[in-house]
Amino acid sequence: MTEPEPGAASAAVSEPGPEAGQVAGRGAAVAGPEPRWRLLGRVGAAVVGGVALFAAFPPLSWWLCAPLGIALIVVSIHGVRPRRAAWIGYLAAVAFLLPALAWVRSIGDDVWFMLVGVESLFYAALAALAALVFRLPAWPLWFGGLWVLMEWARSLVPIGGFPWARAAFSQGESLFTPYAALGGVPLVSFAVALCAALLAQAALGRRKGTASTGPGRDVLVRHAAPLALALVVPLLGLAVPRPGDEGRTVNVGIVQGNVPGEGMYALGDEPAVVLRNHANETKRLAQAVRDGKLPKPDLVVLPENSTDIDPYRDEYARQIIQDSVRDVGVPTLVGAVVAIGDEHRATRSLVWDPVTGPGAYYDKQRLVPFGEYTPFEDLVLALWERASLVGRQSVPGDEPGDLKLGPVTIGAVNCYEVAYDDTVRETVRAGGTPIVVQTNNASYALSNLPPQQLAMSQLRAVEHNRAVVTAATTGISAYVTPDGKVSWQTRERVADMNVVAVPVRTKETLATKVGALPEWALMLMGAAAAAVAAWRGRRRGDR
Repeated sequence: MTEPEPGAASAAVSEPGPEAGQVAGRGAAVAGPEPRWRLLGRVGAAVVGGVALFAAFPPLSWWLCAPLGIALIVVSIHGVRPRRAAWIGYLAAVAFLLPALAWVRSIGDDVWFMLVGVESLFYAALAALAALVFRLPAWPLWFGGLWVLMEWARSLVPIGGFPWARAAFSQGESLFTPYAALGGVPLVSFAVALCAALLAQAALGRRKGTASTGPGRDVLVRHAAPLALALVVPLLGLAVPRPGDEGRTVNVGIVQGNVPGEGMYALGDEPAVVLRNHANETKRLAQAVRDGKLPKPDLVVLPENSTDIDPYRDEYARQIIQDSVRDVGVPTLVGAVVAIGDEHRATRSLVWDPVTGPGAYYDKQRLVPFGEYTPFEDLVLALWERASLVGRQSVPGDEPGDLKLGPVTIGAVNCYEVAYDDTVRETVRAGGTPIVVQTNNASYALSNLPPQQLAMSQLRAVEHNRAVVTAATTGISAYVTPDGKVSWQTRERVADMNVVAVPVRTKETLATKVGALPEWALMLMGAAAAAVAAWRGRRRGDR
């Protein structure tokens, strides 16, 4: 058995002993295999932890389950070799992601299984690296850094990354949420993972064989101290300073027109039906204003894909939009899919003036793979007939979504993009306030996708000190205050509209100013700890 590092006996975290069957040091005897009951216990803890982590996400939104679930996962991989930790971590990820990403079933069960299988690999890599850093003092800190590193990697690869289901996105309204104003979404994930690791440390205690300072002091160091720190982490979020109100508001009309179909064929087969639905709902809003039932809006927001016909090329579509916008009488943000040449298209947020018609626009930068474009097109189209439903391949925009709309410059964000830190941040830095999220969730209506996306908007509101207005074809359309509170929202699969008074904030949070620096600092911290742990293991001759 290797001796503890100097000072480890008094540290809040100490190095775990080698797994049964692991070589403890050069020339050491090999112990027997880990008992089957203990291995089954690890597997059970990993699966329960994954399910608990899922329960933290909308629609359940039991946010406290996030640190509890991750703590169980940590317990399941603590003290084992990286190889075993990897497959146990993979099981935990599958238990988490299968229900968390169940909305993908609208595309097909095969796509759902493939996505979960690929994304779970990142958690397996995290678990393998965590098995190394568990050997170091203060390992909960290093584990939190590795968690941020894993989520960053998921957001980057493959095919542009998939940042859905990050730990922070389970904290739309919780004690951890205020951390978003300090270091953005990555800091929220770090705080959740750190709290979880401290809970696991409190449950595990220290390795047998380390020096003891007396029964009472030993219990304090092993259990009470990390438990207290685990409680402090979320409570410290209450001390995060928040910019105050600036005394200015703007009335924003929100229109949700609904669509005729469901699933992959939600937009229906009849041309212009989605366009007419949203035009009619815009007129209904205008009538409610004339009747005094709603205040007059300064601007109106329609969802992504609120017209299913290109208004640049189709005079009929152009006239329907112009008629409805003239009726409401204020600049309106229209969501359109427009042709780019003969072979491509763009998902566009288009400013439509009641007098002059279409003007400035923002083209979506983060495109949905297999939804708006087809990666490896020739191969994928040969293997999956459903891939042809994408139709024309979308091309991404390359400018942030700051659009002058009535009396304000809004920050246009398009659906899938709300999950990407840099896209939202650059739009706010360009002057966008409030943030406007146009989204089309018609294919995933009544699944767990719309509430998950709304939770992302709550985090973005706090992160950037901006109100967030969401307009969705089928729901959930909503207004989120800069404090992350959902002030108004629609039901799904119904036509609805409203006018809400939205605060206009211009002060930037620290998270907006420093950008990705906290994320990089946390990732480097975790990676450096894993490198040190691996180097120390090689020096001792550990396998």
